Amino acid sequence: MISLMRAPHPIPYQGSKRFLAPSILRYFPRDIHRLFEPFAGAAAVSLAAALHHKARKFIIGDLNAPLMDLWAQIVNSPESISSAYRTLWQAQLGNEREYYDSVREKFNKTKRADYLLYLLLRCVKASVRYNSEGQFNQSPDNRRLGMRPDTLHCHIMSASRLLQGNAEIKPGDYRELLADARPEDLVYMDPPYQGVCGDRDQRYFGGFNGAAFREALGCLNAGGISYILSYDGRSGERTYGQPMPSSLDLTRLEIDAGRSSQATLLGESSITVESIYLSPALVRRLGTISEDRLTARSNQLTLIDCLPEAYHRSTSSA
Repeated sequence: MISLMRAPHPIPYQGSKRFLAPSILRYFPRDIHRLFEPFAGAAAVSLAAALHHKARKFIIGDLNAPLMDLWAQIVNSPESISSAYRTLWQAQLGNEREYYDSVREKFNKTKRADYLLYLLLRCVKASVRYNSEGQFNQSPDNRRLGMRPDTLHCHIMSASRLLQGNAEIKPGDYRELLADARPEDLVYMDPPYQGVCGDRDQRYFGGFNGAAFREALGCLNAGGISYILSYDGRSGERTYGQPMPSSLDLTRLEIDAGRSSQATLLGESSITVESIYLSPALVRRLGTISEDRLTARSNQLTLIDCLPEAYHRSTSSA
């Protein structure tokens, strides 16, 4: 079973905050009524917060409706979605590449949650890609077969136990979700990073407009809403995106995320640093902010470090 002190991770997503979640949770205030995660993806922060009893309720949202359907099934019908994945995983054996292509084609026609789960666990670098018509078009990682069904079953059941009865799954635009946030809540946002993509981001289903997002942050400030934002970063001399405008009055901190495997392969020693921004309302709730509360990862990051360990095993038996 999954360790009681390690959050489950049933859905892999490139850029997941699974390993940075402990640092992010250090900036959670006490007595959070609801935690909103409107760019959920792998919902790593919500899972970590649920594990450590940081909020009473969880609002998990994303514009990607099939992804939200998958999350709804993980939370409310864990045995069913786990069994469906097992069937797909076993059916691929001996014909892995062609089977992946057939599942991808069927998913683009039906949007079935079990098909999406299979694709996420087998696609290259757990990196979700959609074309301009909203069709999943990422290729498979032909070196791996995806997470073994027994291991995934443990992750799914653990996630369900943490969230069932405490979580609402809401597909839709982040602005619709945030309209319901109140001062006693906390919002965690991990939108597509500026500098990594433009307004047409293949990872974000439907595109993402930075100017509209900054306007939405201004509305949250006006409403006294507490939020934490992951939005830019740097690696060595490369900077991804410009800092948020000073007019938003955000407190910017940096998390040392370690050295990437790509840097190692290139003979570089650059460290990846991710920024988090704290809203004015959150800073008021927390009081004094100390940067030494951040926890740096000392171990090396890999390109698909967000995946559970069992994902990396290629095996031909269940």
